[in-house]
Amino acid sequence: MAAPEPAVHNVLPGGWLPTDGKVIRKFIRDLKKKARENPMPLVAPIQELKDMVEDKENELMRANFQLMFTFSSNYSDEDDYQVKSFDEFLKLLNVIMKTAPMYTAEPSANGPKPTGLIAFPINALLNWPMATRYGYEVFSNQLINEQFRKILNYWCTFLQSEGSRYVLKYAEGPVITDPGSQVSVYSWVSPTAQKEMVHVATTADPDNSGKSFDQIYKCDPNAEYYGYKSWDDFFLREFKDGLRPLASGDDIIANACEAAPLQLVQNVKLADEFWVKSQPYSLVNVMNSHPFAVQFDGGTVYQGFLSALSYHRWHSPVSGTVKASFVVNGSYYLQNRHVHDDAVAPNDSQAFLMSVAARVVIFIESDNPLIGLMCFVAAGMSEVGSCESVVKEGQHIEKGDPLGMFHFGGSTHCLIFRRGVGLKTFWSDYRTSPGLDATNVPVKAKIFQVYRTK
Repeated sequence: MAAPEPAVHNVLPGGWLPTDGKVIRKFIRDLKKKARENPMPLVAPIQELKDMVEDKENELMRANFQLMFTFSSNYSDEDDYQVKSFDEFLKLLNVIMKTAPMYTAEPSANGPKPTGLIAFPINALLNWPMATRYGYEVFSNQLINEQFRKILNYWCTFLQSEGSRYVLKYAEGPVITDPGSQVSVYSWVSPTAQKEMVHVATTADPDNSGKSFDQIYKCDPNAEYYGYKSWDDFFLREFKDGLRPLASGDDIIANACEAAPLQLVQNVKLADEFWVKSQPYSLVNVMNSHPFAVQFDGGTVYQGFLSALSYHRWHSPVSGTVKASFVVNGSYYLQNRHVHDDAVAPNDSQAFLMSVAARVVIFIESDNPLIGLMCFVAAGMSEVGSCESVVKEGQHIEKGDPLGMFHFGGSTHCLIFRRGVGLKTFWSDYRTSPGLDATNVPVKAKIFQVYRTK
């Protein structure tokens, strides 16, 4: 049966994959070349995935994997970059286990022009396959998600090692140039990459316009790799002290993440059909059936998404006491089935992902009784293998204190308030409004003012 025409979207929130397909095609072609020229035994967790799928008891699992790649390959005639089979996917995935995310640009009249980055290298392989109906069947399987968790943890170990710093070695110009595609790879601390990261940081807060990378982020320009210990250490780079002032006032909610607002939804149900096309929030699922969930029936959910080039640490939106903090081992590449056959399904599935993705849930009892118990949820998108909380139950925290961080991948988050807590917004202060084309609101800045509703 012929595949339907793929949906075409130009909005790729957060910049986790390039909008220009030629960058992704180059990346996959390069992976294929590496796998072909330097074949290596599969690392242990990938071999375990292969053994599980090829077990004679898992015939349906094996068929769904193969159909996922077969069906998605109908979307292009360019055979040299399509991932055509489960076996080929495993070989390419194996190469990624020793590969750090890369920064790319292409020539232009005004100097190197950013083309996007491969911040989601595994997502680049699965971009179309996971958005097919067969991809839904594959990534809704708990056994497969557990194995991908092991694979992502294996990759995380590399990204937290000194071996991942090769993409941080300073160079003025491109370190790899492809004459065929005109796409070049640059060091993450090159002037070209620094310029874009500074642009993202100062777009959120124009008061810092004119500052350099080392004036915005903690680093050591005189040290090798700018003083970063690993790719993950760079990804989690911190702002200079005082660069993001903390919003004051007991009735003011501080922005927990440097993120773009996606939506603000009121009167959210305790339980709802989160899998349907409209993707309503289902609080009992978002909160993993925690006993506190019932207190939020009819409450309000705010969701925002993070940029690939932004700050990836979370901060407490209020002062209060941590009542619970836990990790939910959910899915990694599952998309809403109603946005299948679309390469940007992860972006269009963000509300759905809050109920199914790997995530951290933190309940905080605010010192302000008008706010009372609230909830922060950090959810990984695609290869976020590690959402790390740094707070514990019973701990008292001040507004702006660290809550945790996203390691090496794309992400979204929610603030959830109980019924009766009204929220005045300040979007115009940041020249943005909720939606897929929103821009970042500075972390720790005022995002809501609370008031009591009738």
